[in-house]
Amino acid sequence: MSRHVVVIGGGPAGTAAAESALRHGATVTLIDSNEALGGQYNRRIPAAYRVRRPLAIGHGYAAAARRARLLVEHPRCEYLAWAAVYQIEPHSEDGCPAVRLLIGAEGDRREHRVVQGDALVLATGAYDRVCPFPGWDLPGVYTAGAAQTLAKTQRLLVGRSVLLSGTGPFLLPVAQSLAENGAQVRAVLEANPGRKIARHWAARPWELRHSAGKALELVEYVASGVRHRIPLRTAHAVVAVAGDGRVEEATVARLDENWTPIPGSHSTVPVDAVAVSHGFTPQHELAVAAGSKLTANGFVRVDDNQQTSAEGVWAAGEITGIGGAQVAAVEGTIAGLAAAGASPDRALRARHRTAEQFVARLAAAHPIRPGVLTWSQPDTVICRCEGTTCGELTSAWSSDTGDGYRAAKLATRAGLGPCQGRMCAANIEALRGTPYADQTATTAGLAAATPAWRPLAAPVRLRELAELDSDAVRVTGPAAAARVTTQGQRTPRLDEGQS
Repeated sequence: MSRHVVVIGGGPAGTAAAESALRHGATVTLIDSNEALGGQYNRRIPAAYRVRRPLAIGHGYAAAARRARLLVEHPRCEYLAWAAVYQIEPHSEDGCPAVRLLIGAEGDRREHRVVQGDALVLATGAYDRVCPFPGWDLPGVYTAGAAQTLAKTQRLLVGRSVLLSGTGPFLLPVAQSLAENGAQVRAVLEANPGRKIARHWAARPWELRHSAGKALELVEYVASGVRHRIPLRTAHAVVAVAGDGRVEEATVARLDENWTPIPGSHSTVPVDAVAVSHGFTPQHELAVAAGSKLTANGFVRVDDNQQTSAEGVWAAGEITGIGGAQVAAVEGTIAGLAAAGASPDRALRARHRTAEQFVARLAAAHPIRPGVLTWSQPDTVICRCEGTTCGELTSAWSSDTGDGYRAAKLATRAGLGPCQGRMCAANIEALRGTPYADQTATTAGLAAATPAWRPLAAPVRLRELAELDSDAVRVTGPAAAARVTTQGQRTPRLDEGQS
């Protein structure tokens, strides 16, 4: 009897897990919150734009489209687009945790579904982390991921004169996307020293033998920077921005090895946009709800088969460690195999070991250093949802709340806004002083605040909650799911309208 594998996430890790499980005889329910498969890495131009070559916007798009078409058309795979998972029920004797979701575009009437299989694979990804600095809440400051998405999929530029700042190789493809769409990229500023980055990547090169594709991508990005005359400056960062109602200039400083700005090194650069990425924060809310344990760095802990500490639950991709699309695909393949009841062969095991080494090397080469805390001033906003400043947080800790994260939240409302701490929790913990004890070994240089379990993992309208008793349908497999209609919603095909 074939196993039913439920996969949450339609990016490189989730689609690889789904394909791997299908190839080993499982039935699959693939749940994705987006309109089309691909995730952030392979997010594409909408079909309505009728672009002649929609897949020529980045690496891996053609392969991702072939995999997506296979999944959408496979008779044993049910693909649910526009599906927001808002709750995972605890493990029960009749299978792995049950997944509650709403299908449909937000704002429309959405259909309730409950999906429960024999195994659950979580591939929910990560989002940009930004360390606060004066003016980072001004219009014109974007995450690097948002700037890239707008340039690649909408042909929209966040500005005509743009500075990129942060740490990690992700800054290079973002610079390429902006420059090729007509922006003047004033510079790419990498906060870590170049010699330290080179030392980490150059050590034991044989360990990276399965990552040759990454080296070729790096050569392409560097060549693009040379062609567009984009300076790459290490040990530099944007430490403040200013402007009348929006960004007009950025303050750039040279940093020491601790990321503390060197006195006398500050200069101002006139720009109309700044794109920032200081690593990534894992999107692990569903993993926590499923009962999976986290590492000290806030990532989901997994074994050699990508299985979490929760029975019947596997995890893959950026929620287990930041490594990029290729690493995520390898982890997803292993998770899908294991969830389907199969075992990886020796070649896949070797690729997995290389992937783990790549993740560790990336973390060591591009950490966040404690000097970043000196960038914030007392009036610098830390929690953008609630407008809580650095001064308000430090005052709360120095008065009667102690140094606890929860106490500071209750006293200042930091982390209690719509994002529920997704953007500010790690920064609040950093200000509290605990995460920066040893940065050289931490992935993306952060020890994330331990998230609280929440009964709802995504926004749900009160009307939708009230309809649960009458509308919820428990589904145990794709065959049963096929009997349920989507109340006027229609799952879009990946290749629809493309030429």
